[in-house]
Amino acid sequence: MGRRIPMTSALLLSGGMDSLSIAWWKRPTHAITIDYGQKAAITERTVSAAICAEIGIVHHVVSVDCRSLGSGDMAGAAADAAAPASDWWPYRNQLLITLAAMKAIGLGAKVLYIGTVASDEGHRDGTKDFVRMIDELVLYQEGGLRIEAPAIGLTTVELVNEAKVPARVLAYAHSCHKADIPCGNCRGCNKYVESMDSLGYGCRTS
Repeated sequence: MGRRIPMTSALLLSGGMDSLSIAWWKRPTHAITIDYGQKAAITERTVSAAICAEIGIVHHVVSVDCRSLGSGDMAGAAADAAAPASDWWPYRNQLLITLAAMKAIGLGAKVLYIGTVASDEGHRDGTKDFVRMIDELVLYQEGGLRIEAPAIGLTTVELVNEAKVPARVLAYAHSCHKADIPCGNCRGCNKYVESMDSLGYGCRTS
């Protein structure tokens, strides 16, 4: 029998705690970061590049300016009337998965990992039903690409522990929704601090 050739895989990498942990855990062939006009794009790109260099993953950046379509914290705008939370950007995950899939298919990937975790169920595009449907939609089209959310049943803390991410690597993560320097008062920053506290890294200053 011949040597088994590893499947080419890709990860939608934002540089946040969840996608960073999946990068460390799954070690995909490629990581794809999308600059879609979000407020923290520069740091997300920088952090993602650093993570990929640390692990040895090929890093790609796709830039598509969607600021005119944005809403809420990530766009630096008022939340849309339909928004369930301040960080809601209409159809954001659907957009990012589509753009990443377009890049991944050209790289020969057969699976695209996304960083959805259990707490993302507060948004429709963070649910198991959404992941199932987007996987079916992408698979229906040419290329045979699958969409997988390996941590969808885990909290961020459980994911970090499962992936065994070292504290020095986790420190790279940028979770702020509003800026390139953590603002300390958005849902992303709050989640980061709470997760680091739960992991025993003591981020709180008061």
